[in-house]
Amino acid sequence: MSKELTEALNEQMNFEFYSAHVYLAMAAYCSSKSLDGFANFFIVQAEEERFHGMKIYKFLNDRGQRATLAALPEPKNEYSSMLDVFEHGYAHEQQNTKKFYNLADIALNEREHATMYFLKWFIDEQVEEEALFDNIIQKLRRIEKDSNAFYMLDAEFAKRSFTAPAE
Repeated sequence: MSKELTEALNEQMNFEFYSAHVYLAMAAYCSSKSLDGFANFFIVQAEEERFHGMKIYKFLNDRGQRATLAALPEPKNEYSSMLDVFEHGYAHEQQNTKKFYNLADIALNEREHATMYFLKWFIDEQVEEEALFDNIIQKLRRIEKDSNAFYMLDAEFAKRSFTAPAE
């Protein structure tokens, strides 16, 4: 594996850990508004992102490369509404997708087949993540000022959990 690809994988691994940090900040915002279901949604998102980071960590080690951790930037902590939170989450997922595409381009250019195959899982995951956030944004826009529907969505998110996919 080239130095460029190893560095790019390390950068992506750190971005996954940063993503967990971003989602925990969103969870804290939701908790401060007594929206425990929405907070749970983002806690589960953070768990998924940590899982993704560790998946890359393990891949690097399995390929004889060193995983290198970097400092995490401070995430955004204040939002104007739940719609604002989810719009930022969606934009974050879109940024993550672009990063995976770039990583896949490097692997493709280097004909690094093991990495290309490894990255396919993440690219498929990003399609699901973007669709999830887009769907929730559409729901939040539809229910706008319907407090009953809003609290039903909060209750639905309270049931969400993370189970790591079988390897």
